[in-house]
Amino acid sequence: MNFQIHLTILIIACFFALPISAQITSEAEREMTKPVEPFRVIANVYYVGTNDVASYLITSDEGHIMIDSGFEETVPLIEASVKKLGFDLRDVKILLNNHEHYDHCGGLATLREKTGAKLLAVKEQAEVLARGGSNDFRFGGKQIFRPVAADKRIIHGEVIALGENKLITIRTPGHTKGATTWTMRVRDGDRDLEVIFLSSLSNLDYDLVSNEKYPEIGTDFESTFEILLELKPDVFLGSHAGFFRMGKKFEMLKLAPKENPFIDLEGYRNFVERMRDDFRQKLETQKKAAEEK
Repeated sequence: MNFQIHLTILIIACFFALPISAQITSEAEREMTKPVEPFRVIANVYYVGTNDVASYLITSDEGHIMIDSGFEETVPLIEASVKKLGFDLRDVKILLNNHEHYDHCGGLATLREKTGAKLLAVKEQAEVLARGGSNDFRFGGKQIFRPVAADKRIIHGEVIALGENKLITIRTPGHTKGATTWTMRVRDGDRDLEVIFLSSLSNLDYDLVSNEKYPEIGTDFESTFEILLELKPDVFLGSHAGFFRMGKKFEMLKLAPKENPFIDLEGYRNFVERMRDDFRQKLETQKKAAEEK
């Protein structure tokens, strides 16, 4: 597995193992949430997240869409990034969440209060968001973030439309029951390009064989990989910057803005295939261990 991806997953696993009475308290979390310069990725899509926890602003004359809030404590950083890019946070009309782990949704309640935006989520995601993560299959019994109720429940294939933007909702469960990916078309110069906002695909310390709280986790992961490998997005974006080598690509973009490195179908396919292979290897190992008992 690519070292940067491995490091990102290791950091995620480390902070998920920490006590969750507070959010940003560890060195791993501080590293993930260091401020970075916000920038235009392509067309009307902007990166407004932190060093590794991604947040996206999708703009239009009729209002904006934001994907993910980061931690509660990172909301001010997102707000500052939006302002630096010349936009107003109050113009955000729709909030989306790629999956219901607190590093991606911990600040949704605050963002909704600041913007008045409508929060849209699939059923499984909405149920966890409404209870602050206490009913998550991995973190059950603990309230991890401030509960926030979805204003509307959306379904697989539903189009989220605002202005000229049309995001297609794709359920990609496994990492969480409600993990969601979106794709959209953008116009870049004389080209029409498809952008993907990929949810997380890692399996952390999950029981993939006999998970009583999520019995269908194995089949969900397999279905997710099948769906994702049928897609052919031009622009690869994800829930963590390390997944799509954001830092390196941003430096490349500054040096050669006419050769956008975020246009990376090969990088997308390689990443999904590596995550699938990692999942299958772990699944097989767990099956063998279960048979030997």
